Amino acid sequence: QVQLVESGGGLVQPGGSLRLSCAASGSIFKIYAWAWYRQAPGKQRELVATITSGGSTNYADSVKGRFPISRDNAKNTVYLQMNSLKPEDTAVYYCNLGGTYYTGNYFNYWGQGTQVTVSS
Repeated sequence: QVQLVESGGGLVQPGGSLRLSCAASGSIFKIYAWAWYRQAPGKQRELVATITSGGSTNYADSVKGRFPISRDNAKNTVYLQMNSLKPEDTAVYYCNLGGTYYTGNYFNYWGQGTQVTVSS
């Protein structure tokens, strides 16, 4: 089993910043990629950013240049630095982790979600 614990959400004014963290623990042999998704009320969950174990990143157009994703391999933790926040960034943010157990079997897990609200 793998556990993901998210932190860092909250209420922020437009133009402000927040940093989300997601720490993984458990029977992790290899991490392939991390991702952050978000889901706003009444909308489908959408991909925000991804980062591979090698450091390659990919971003949704809506956050490109504002939300850099990073990871600390030693701590099995991924971060999402959210800058220049807009009201339309309001959503529940979820981290996602893909990798393998020591058995060699592949896994994919989701964090519990953290609320980000951008409002004045």
